[in-house]
Amino acid sequence: MRYMLGLLCGMLSLMAPADVLIVGDSISAAYGIDKEQGWVSLLEQRVSDECPGMAVNNASVSGETTAGGLARLPALLQRHSPAIVVIELGGNDGLRGMPPAQMARNLRGMISAVREAGAEPLLFGMLIPPNYGAAYNDMFERAFRDVAASEDVAFLPFFLEGIGGEDGLMQEDGIHPTAAAQPILLDNAWSLLAPAVSDKCEGGDV
Repeated sequence: MRYMLGLLCGMLSLMAPADVLIVGDSISAAYGIDKEQGWVSLLEQRVSDECPGMAVNNASVSGETTAGGLARLPALLQRHSPAIVVIELGGNDGLRGMPPAQMARNLRGMISAVREAGAEPLLFGMLIPPNYGAAYNDMFERAFRDVAASEDVAFLPFFLEGIGGEDGLMQEDGIHPTAAAQPILLDNAWSLLAPAVSDKCEGGDV
């Protein structure tokens, strides 16, 4: 009887939906607003409705760069054993004027680590303000595109699509979205997450 119970528990564990890990910066850490209003909290609610049993773990840190994310990632993968990993980093690299080529190497390292852990990586891209100059902006944007193409990873070119420049959707700093913008961020993120969640969720399409 004890053997059968252990076998049943093991089978149920294998059937349980796997988890989502968000590795991001202040945009995913809900900077300047209540965390319950942030897009990751909204994602938790949607995933709970669409795929009961699948958890969302938010490991986002305000000010995080791709170098910091790459350094933290192995421990996060070991701790959470996710099936899906959202990489929402790079904005702070750009705001600090770091070399886009180095950012690209860090992103490739993260994608490789995620795949080695048996998880599916999703890459969220970012744009930076025009005052950094056309040449740097172009290199920064192209770095994301090149990584997505060379690594054949699901890619969202601009996570803040539909938010920047819109009244009431950006905080006074012009960098961080307001609470009103969070449902738009969720919809942007869901365009990439929905197929991945559906594939990993036990019991059908999302």
